[in-house]
Amino acid sequence: MKLNKNDITAQIRQLNPAYRAVLIYGRDEGLVRERADKIAKQIVEDLRDAFQVAFIEPDRLKAEPYLMADEAAAISMMGGRRVIRIDGAGENVTEAAKSFLANPVGDGLVIITAGGIRATSALVKLFNSAKNAAAIACYEDNQGDLQNLIFEVMAQHNLNIEPNVAAYLQSNLGSDRLISRGELEKLALYMGQSDDRLTVTLKDARACVGDSGTLTLDMIATATTGGDLKLLDETLFKAFNRGENAIPILRNVARRLQKLHLVRGSMDKGISADQAVKTVVYSPYSPEKKSLMAQLGKWSTAKLSNALEIVMEAEADCKITGLPAEAICARACLRIANAARV
Repeated sequence: MKLNKNDITAQIRQLNPAYRAVLIYGRDEGLVRERADKIAKQIVEDLRDAFQVAFIEPDRLKAEPYLMADEAAAISMMGGRRVIRIDGAGENVTEAAKSFLANPVGDGLVIITAGGIRATSALVKLFNSAKNAAAIACYEDNQGDLQNLIFEVMAQHNLNIEPNVAAYLQSNLGSDRLISRGELEKLALYMGQSDDRLTVTLKDARACVGDSGTLTLDMIATATTGGDLKLLDETLFKAFNRGENAIPILRNVARRLQKLHLVRGSMDKGISADQAVKTVVYSPYSPEKKSLMAQLGKWSTAKLSNALEIVMEAEADCKITGLPAEAICARACLRIANAARV
């Protein structure tokens, strides 16, 4: 079953008992893991319990597709339903999943995570069309998702947060859900506990959200479109050093370029820069508004179109050439940054 955003929220809270298997996929691997764990905990309280949770390597299923059904049918020694986890899957599990969904046995819940597959893959299509399974897409957090996460975590810890602080955190949290949640939990711990409801100030947020939070894809994109070669070099090095993938970096640079392109296009029609920026940055407290305004003079619509082509070519090269993706990404960002300096 293909789920929309509202359906996904509901299923993560309480999975439909008709679903015998769930596929969780997408570019945000942190969000993939978080959602997989939340669904699994609906069935099993302790995900480390070897009697209740079985793990199958995806490659085994290509040679032994019956394993999925066998594990789903197995009875727990401790009683209750079991969870079957297949993490890091790809098309190599499609045939096993197809066979299982056609004739599901037992009462175990199969949870498949697949961070690297596309919505057009055979595995996703299988789950989208099955009545007894669900496909849940996970993409990098946008500003609305981040805002919801910020208020969710603050509310869990009985904390108030001012609008300008929320805007600061949105600009300084990354695209990975688990990293963002970890930074927010650290901020909540920093605030401590009190019988009174405390309010997080901008000083608190700046003191607590450190390098792992401020080093975000947005910083790389801003340095790229601003022509800041030193900052670009530093942030790319740190991002790749901590395991950031080249594709999300390129896509975030593309989003930044698209915003600039929309603003420049509006300005070409006679709209003021301030009014044009408001069409792509909704919060008046967001630092992004100031940085966009500062960079508009570096770009024309034609230059921005060329820069977008560079990003699209780089993403394609990362996928098909076999060359190091980090080098392709860095070269593309450097070309765009140099264009911003001309």
